[in-house]
Amino acid sequence: MKKPSLLLYIHGFNSSPLSHKALVMAHFCEEHRPDIKVIVPKLPSYPQEAAQYLTQIVEKYKADYHIGLVGSSLGGYLSTWLHNTYGFNAVLVNPAVKPYELLADYLGAQVNPYTGEEYVLEEKHMAELSALQIKDIDLPNCLWLLQQEGDEVLDYRQAVEKYSGCKQTIEKEGDHSFVDFERYPGKIIQFLNL
Repeated sequence: MKKPSLLLYIHGFNSSPLSHKALVMAHFCEEHRPDIKVIVPKLPSYPQEAAQYLTQIVEKYKADYHIGLVGSSLGGYLSTWLHNTYGFNAVLVNPAVKPYELLADYLGAQVNPYTGEEYVLEEKHMAELSALQIKDIDLPNCLWLLQQEGDEVLDYRQAVEKYSGCKQTIEKEGDHSFVDFERYPGKIIQFLNL
């Protein structure tokens, strides 16, 4: 008997479950696939804590559910790590490839614009991010890169190179939020085999 489906959406740095793409996925499933359980956790701000939290969620549900991942930006980085750990299909939306380099510019006091949470990003957190890096992707055919070249936060070429063996949809222009993401939920659900 086929297990019920679970969609785990992993938001990015200084984001939240209220991010636009998370809401788009949740609303699509609510309307078209109410059989899919959707979980959009509010991740802890520190990488090691976020990884542990995601692991707890996966361990809780993996025996009873068929799990698919959608990760945006830093969530794409974490999704790649979870994919290599558990083998889940994942869709990566404008994913961060080297967040430990990118976020080094953000060390110091932070405020999450969605939640108002204040915290301090330190050098040790870059080491935590680096520890989650996946050098070789185990099952490239189980990953789909959704990338817009107009991403103003990340160099899109890093993702194109990193995920060269995976399914890729590269769009001209766009931005880091991934413009017109509403076109994709149905195709994402299909790719994740949910």
